[in-house]
Amino acid sequence: MMMDILRFSSYCKHKQLSKANLFPRCILLSFASVSHYLFPFMESSSSSPRPMKHQVFLSFRGEDTRLNFTSHLLKALKDTGMNVFFDEETLERGEQISPALSNAIVASNLSIIILSKDYASSKSCLAEVSWIMKCKRTQQQIVLPIFYHVDPSDVRNLGGSFKTSFIDHESKSLDQVQRWKEAFAEVGKLKGWHIEGGKFDRPETEYIKDIVEYVTKKLMKDKSVFLSFRGEDTRLNFTSHLLKALKNRGLNVFFDEEKLEKGEQLSQAISQAIAASNLSILVLSKDYASSKSCLGELSQIMKCKKTQGHIVLPIFYHVDPSHVRNIGGTFKTSFGEHESKRPVDEVKRWKAAFTEVGTLKGWHIEGGKFDRSETEYIKDVVGYVLKKLNSNCTSVSEELVGIEYQKNAILKLIKQKDCRVLGLWGMGGQGKTTLAEAVYKEISSEFESSWFLQNVREKVEKQGKESLRNQLFSKLLNSDVDIGTPCIKFTLTQKRLINKKVLVVLDDVDDRDQIEYMGVEYFGDGSKTIITSRDRQVLESGGADTIHEVKGLNEKDSLQLFSTFALKQLNTAVGFQDLSRRFVKYTQGNPLALKVLGSDLNKRSINYWESKVEKLKDCPPEKKIAEALKSSYDGLDIVEQNIFLDIACFFKGEPIKRTKLILSGCYKGADCGINKLVDKCLINVSSSPKFFPGWGYHIMRNLTLPDIIDMHDTLEEMGKDIVCQESKTLGKCSRLWNLKHVEEVLKYNKGTDRIRGIKLDMPRMDNLSFQPSVFKNMTNLRYVFFHFASGSPPYSFGGKLKYYKLPIFNLDIKSIPDELRYLRWDYYPFKSLSTNFNPKNLVALILQHGNMEQLWNKDHQDLVYLREINIFGCKNLKKIPNLLGALNLKTLDCEECESLVELGCLDHLTSLETGIKEVPFFVKLLDRLQRLTLTKSMVKDGSSNISKLKSQKNLDLSGCPIVKFPTVDVPSPSLRFKSLKYMHMGGCTSLKLLSELPPYLHQLDVHGCRSLEKVSFADQNLYQFDSLDDDNDDNEFFMLFCNCFNLNQESTNNIEANAMLKIGSLAKEWAATYAGKSRAKEWAATSARKYRHDNSSYFICCFPGNKISANKFNCQSMDCQSIYSSLRMAPSLSLKIAPNGGSGRRFLVFAICIVVDLTCYPRRYPQCICEYELTADRFGYEKRTTGISMLGLRKARHYMGDHVGDHVFILSSNNMVKKDQNYVMASFQFYINDWAGEKEIQVERCGVHVFYVDA
Repeated sequence: MMMDILRFSSYCKHKQLSKANLFPRCILLSFASVSHYLFPFMESSSSSPRPMKHQVFLSFRGEDTRLNFTSHLLKALKDTGMNVFFDEETLERGEQISPALSNAIVASNLSIIILSKDYASSKSCLAEVSWIMKCKRTQQQIVLPIFYHVDPSDVRNLGGSFKTSFIDHESKSLDQVQRWKEAFAEVGKLKGWHIEGGKFDRPETEYIKDIVEYVTKKLMKDKSVFLSFRGEDTRLNFTSHLLKALKNRGLNVFFDEEKLEKGEQLSQAISQAIAASNLSILVLSKDYASSKSCLGELSQIMKCKKTQGHIVLPIFYHVDPSHVRNIGGTFKTSFGEHESKRPVDEVKRWKAAFTEVGTLKGWHIEGGKFDRSETEYIKDVVGYVLKKLNSNCTSVSEELVGIEYQKNAILKLIKQKDCRVLGLWGMGGQGKTTLAEAVYKEISSEFESSWFLQNVREKVEKQGKESLRNQLFSKLLNSDVDIGTPCIKFTLTQKRLINKKVLVVLDDVDDRDQIEYMGVEYFGDGSKTIITSRDRQVLESGGADTIHEVKGLNEKDSLQLFSTFALKQLNTAVGFQDLSRRFVKYTQGNPLALKVLGSDLNKRSINYWESKVEKLKDCPPEKKIAEALKSSYDGLDIVEQNIFLDIACFFKGEPIKRTKLILSGCYKGADCGINKLVDKCLINVSSSPKFFPGWGYHIMRNLTLPDIIDMHDTLEEMGKDIVCQESKTLGKCSRLWNLKHVEEVLKYNKGTDRIRGIKLDMPRMDNLSFQPSVFKNMTNLRYVFFHFASGSPPYSFGGKLKYYKLPIFNLDIKSIPDELRYLRWDYYPFKSLSTNFNPKNLVALILQHGNMEQLWNKDHQDLVYLREINIFGCKNLKKIPNLLGALNLKTLDCEECESLVELGCLDHLTSLETGIKEVPFFVKLLDRLQRLTLTKSMVKDGSSNISKLKSQKNLDLSGCPIVKFPTVDVPSPSLRFKSLKYMHMGGCTSLKLLSELPPYLHQLDVHGCRSLEKVSFADQNLYQFDSLDDDNDDNEFFMLFCNCFNLNQESTNNIEANAMLKIGSLAKEWAATYAGKSRAKEWAATSARKYRHDNSSYFICCFPGNKISANKFNCQSMDCQSIYSSLRMAPSLSLKIAPNGGSGRRFLVFAICIVVDLTCYPRRYPQCICEYELTADRFGYEKRTTGISMLGLRKARHYMGDHVGDHVFILSSNNMVKKDQNYVMASFQFYINDWAGEKEIQVERCGVHVFYVDA
């Protein structure tokens, strides 16, 4: 039986939601007339769709129950911590359910339908019921009917008032009404609650209590907790009470009833129980480490934490957490005994896992008369566990405490119809951004487009309002926008915006003009804008409809947050309770102050705590928070203080790796100092943004975005204020960043030897004018940042280069201090660096688009600290000096250096980007070179040198006039490109021949090589397949030959054969990974954690054509193709599964082949959706939906234009792996759309191949 086409399946695929496991759990309570409360799939700041966070969707006929039963049920569900979705307005939308609402239904696990007397009179209600019952059939969704003042038999038999309602509907659409009738009658057969009403029935409050308890247990039935403890210590007291409390809340708790010593190996049952659990609780008592079983469990639990994102919660029961971290006290004795009896490697693993547990945050139950009762601890532990297991939002912060109340208050405000613009007002560090992000992630799926624009104030200073607005509108409208006028009124952009329902967060706004400039008033009906600011007047004058004051945390939440950082546990330690309360009082509940102050007190003696609190006591109340932050700075040593000030003034937002290298050249122990600042929460390391508008495909393709140093604005301001207080005389402060101060020092030569660094955003200075001797007196200058901030040249928005008219000097600069570690000077105006400059201390030299003809005259031998040279776009540069002394140089970027004819010796290079006309002979000697980029260079030859590189992994020849590759024959193919994994030759329009390519390339991109005729691959036996390694983090495998229309048939056959070879190799590894899980359900549960941001492993091959190879794929017949095409239906096919033969370890891995016309290919996040049904011999059938991202094709558009005509795709993914349950038949349907479920493209032909893998 062929499955129904579920148009919302792209969402299920993306979050790996299946009938076995939709994680996190959602309940759906359907109601009549769900209106514009939409769920299209948003593009978040990470440009990755998420599952909806609503757990309950309430379906009711508003006129019947909105103001009575439903409102009470809604409140009761919310009180348990569930997120409830219901329609505030209940507008009739007609017979068809919206795609957005169908997406909401399919993403849920449990639907509650409140059937009242007029329920069936609503077309919206009936459409919802139809979808809900479809999901019950296809996904085993739980459906809970409540027969409210109606007879269940009237629902089953369509009697009573329902008969009249359906007769009214039948006059309009018979087919539609027939489906509604079937679904409605089916609901009547389900078990639920019958609330008759009247004086003899129970009170509704009792029904509601039972319903909420039932729903909670249903949600929790697949949530498992593993409880590890030492039976002799706690079985009859604490653990038994904790176990009972957990089970009473509906949790599945696994623990060993007998706790027998089982020998060396942990039993398979326990290993599987740990792996299948969502969370583990470790009750660490004094004799815990004496048990080999306990240590085996603990080791396996920590392994799952690393590999699956398993949540681990330690309870230090009558033991000191430091004894666990350092293996002290009774634990030292226990491990000593194990070391004399057990293998050394095993005990070493146990010790490593045990000490790691000691670093985790948990509860410290000391016992004794001064501690709280154990029942209070158990209540807190159970509440924390439920919150963790119910949590659906892990990307804001793991340390979020006490935001639920304010978040819910904001959600209530933002959902009000008259609140289009909501202002969040509060002091720095109060949690405005955190709250805005939590709300954004909760509701963004309800809007057509959404964007979280962080640090508006800072970004406006760096790149200007115009660039920032273009970036915002481009994201919201999903296309490049470049508006040059101050106002968007009467523009095409305004007309497009006014028709879109969008959600926008403008974070940290300090000027009302910023709000007006961003065009907030022109967003479409139903749009919402959240603005955070420290200035209430900015919000009032900027048009905020409602302003919510973000207040500090209450005492309880403040104590928990403070203890998390000060004591690394979730409760306040005995002996520190009074002191903790005093600190909390002084910080006034400010989260930033609590974190910073708590981190400073961590591992400090009680005497230190007492002296610290006395210092704060004497500070005026209005300055206590600032003083609390400053006190952490005062506790640093002189090196750490200088590092903090350098980061505040210069290195915020800079890559952490580069910053560490630069600062290590200035301070001994800089690496440790940076780590100390992180530990004290004075700085943090965060991932770079995943998307930058205007970056072209050739930039994004090979770009590995680094981790960057970040710092809270309040701490940045504190650091800069400390520097300003050094001196009132310009030139005598150690660091310069203020525009006016920099301008005055440079213009009037006021520099002194006290200046250690200068940072200047060049577009903000009208006329950069200074003398060549400007640095003469700055003998201790270490950092120079003369740069164009993000969004400005060298790359302006949209990828267009804009060359600002900057002064060009005919004279050489007279002096550059030898102490310089970091020199970044965009559009460097002089012809060379100073003749007197000795770059012996230089770590990084960045002179993009500079005017120089040479770097320096002398061949400097002492360049041991130099790691990076970037001279991109220096069109006058002719020569790079000998760099033999640069023993640690890793990267040289000299792309678009049009006059460059000579490269010095570069023995130690690992990355080379150059635009020269031929590959230098010495390249073959670069044993460490891993990446060679020759994009858009004039290189026509050089593969003989390139092929001999021993370490090369990434080769980019995109846009080169190369005719064939390799250009010369290599005697031994086994030596050719042995380590190569990524090869990009897109846009090589002259390329005709690719021969003897490595057969296991991870990524091969030859988009738009329209002259390409022949492609062949080397003997696979000479190469080794190594796919799932650390170098291929995103596990993307592709072979892209789009628009290569001259490929001959033999080449097409070679490409197809190589694709199947790679999928076959991947299939073995995917199946092996799958087999490592105890059951298929567990795979679904853990994969979402293992592959964050949808980093599933997948393979894509694409080449021009319209035929599917019948000897490789079970293909659709030509008659079927024409029928499906004429009806515009998703094509389908069925195939038989070969008999298993009794093997219990066989896996099925499906590869699919489709033909698609790319002329109308979706531009936004395209993906192929495959719905398939597996029929078993004795156990019925199973339906699954999966999708494969085809984002690489979208990115290619930016590089080589639109695709044209029919193309063949060969696709597979680790989501298409299924353990064989003696299946006999498989049926498939295919279509292509974007992640929002829009712009569906017709699949013209389809085929499937099954790989049978034993694992």
